[in-house]
Amino acid sequence: MHYTSAEAMALAEALVGELKDSPHRLMIAPPFTALSAVQGVVRNSNVMLGAQNMAPAESGAHTGEVSVVMLKDLGVEVVILGHSERRHVYGETNELVNRKVKLALQHGLETIVCVGETLEEREGGKAEAVTEDQLFGSLANVSKEELAKVTVAYEPVWAIGTGKTATPDDADAMHAFIRRRIGEAYGQDLAESLVIQYGGSVKPDNVKDLMARENIDGALVGGASLKTETFLPIAQYEKA
Repeated sequence: MHYTSAEAMALAEALVGELKDSPHRLMIAPPFTALSAVQGVVRNSNVMLGAQNMAPAESGAHTGEVSVVMLKDLGVEVVILGHSERRHVYGETNELVNRKVKLALQHGLETIVCVGETLEEREGGKAEAVTEDQLFGSLANVSKEELAKVTVAYEPVWAIGTGKTATPDDADAMHAFIRRRIGEAYGQDLAESLVIQYGGSVKPDNVKDLMARENIDGALVGGASLKTETFLPIAQYEKA
């Protein structure tokens, strides 16, 4: 929940200009109120427009919510669902996240499905069990064909906005676990093609080590995405 439309536009303009030759898939997800303005900036660029959340229904008596139809009308291509803040601050359950995932996929949006454990769960030896429960709870009844439009983001809750980061080896181990379980459920081909992002205090000084790991395919960047001086080195990590 950062930035007015004007501020979001200024950041988007800087990113579009600096990243026009990037070899990577790039997406920014401004607040709902800035989506329309930012869409005008990223249109016809290599930066995709994403949304941070969406309602579990297309329309109706859902005061304060924003529907998938509204997002598509604004040019949104990707939606982030099940972010740890949605789960832990606003109480979103796997069942609710799953309803959103299914609806987004039905409407042709790419989805980033977020999973990850708290510090208490990790220290209690439950990191894999919690992550697996969130993963398959959120993907319930998602077909193999639909999974092709899903990206999984592993975000250890204890490493978000705290300055703490899972070591690259710890992160890769959890990514490998997710990939293995997806392979058992959906087949090895889909598991190997699945993009699994890491999200947990990704910064310019750790992104290269993270991206070097076998099972880490990208980054879901939080606080460091709010300034060009911290986001650009992450997006251009291969030049470092």
